[in-house]
Amino acid sequence: MTATYEHFMRRALDLASMGGRDVMPNPQVGCVIVYDGKVIGEGWHKKYGEAHAEVNAVNSVQDKELLKKSTMYVTLEPCSHYGKTPPCADMVIKFGIPEVVVASSDPNPFVVGNGIKKLREAGIKVEAGVLDEENRELNKRFFTFHNKKRPYVILKWAQSADGFIDKIRKDTNEPPQWITDEYCRTLVHKWRAREQAILAGAGTIVLDNPKLNVRNWQGSDPVRIIIAGKTIFGNDRNIFDGSAKTYIFTSNAQQPEYKNADVVKIEDTTASSILKKLYELGFQSVFVEGGAMTLSLFLDANLWDEARIFTGKAIFEKGIKAPQINDVFLVAHKQNYDVILRSYVNY
Repeated sequence: MTATYEHFMRRALDLASMGGRDVMPNPQVGCVIVYDGKVIGEGWHKKYGEAHAEVNAVNSVQDKELLKKSTMYVTLEPCSHYGKTPPCADMVIKFGIPEVVVASSDPNPFVVGNGIKKLREAGIKVEAGVLDEENRELNKRFFTFHNKKRPYVILKWAQSADGFIDKIRKDTNEPPQWITDEYCRTLVHKWRAREQAILAGAGTIVLDNPKLNVRNWQGSDPVRIIIAGKTIFGNDRNIFDGSAKTYIFTSNAQQPEYKNADVVKIEDTTASSILKKLYELGFQSVFVEGGAMTLSLFLDANLWDEARIFTGKAIFEKGIKAPQINDVFLVAHKQNYDVILRSYVNY
């Protein structure tokens, strides 16, 4: 049965991936219902607060009587508690589905195995752990948040061929020199649209005045997180344009209030304090875009999960040194014309 289980679970995982960021803070979940070797229903969780994958799959079955002779494949154990929607485990029991195949147990403390337990106590056969690793990879943000009590951290920067992320700029009117091309910049906006929050340090805000939103891709803007330290910003910065929710994290007791931004006091501006506050605010992922000092905070504390580094052909000779990373974590190496993209995973 292993091959059959995996065959239909892969379809459930494909469906789950269609949820994307829209389901957060819920996980991406897909569901397939099989009768006599044929799919008779399928669904996925489409948006937070709306019906779960199991409900959508059951609703798609034309002949509900067949459910009593079917197997349900679902990528995460059916929930057993009342949240935005009723418990899916109760629905499975109600329709008399005799067998449920699950990829992973739910790390959410409100569930954590109780869904599987409830199904088994009702006499339903449950096979758990089918393509568990694949589901954990798909839902790495969700699992990191619940298991490590912090958001999933993605670092991104671009560096010159000789290892600098910027030249020395003393005049804020002097624009940065582009290292990447239009294709890479579009890719970054695609990445931004996938994450719940985007983070940058005070130096980046002062020198570059970035918008930190999604412009070259379809999708929602991430919430902007600015690590101010003791820096006080001018109200002319783009982060105060009101286009996206913005938080100013600061350890400065004298930090003023800003229009279109919430000031959040943290104990200090270490990576652990920043991630602790992000966890308390419910963020499951954060995209860290710079600058060098801010990126190094997470690298030095070993509190990161992915790093995506563009290397261009430009030679700066001097400037702000790019952060250092250990090549042992290299998992992908792609070249796009004049730019190399290296991706790292911190196992």
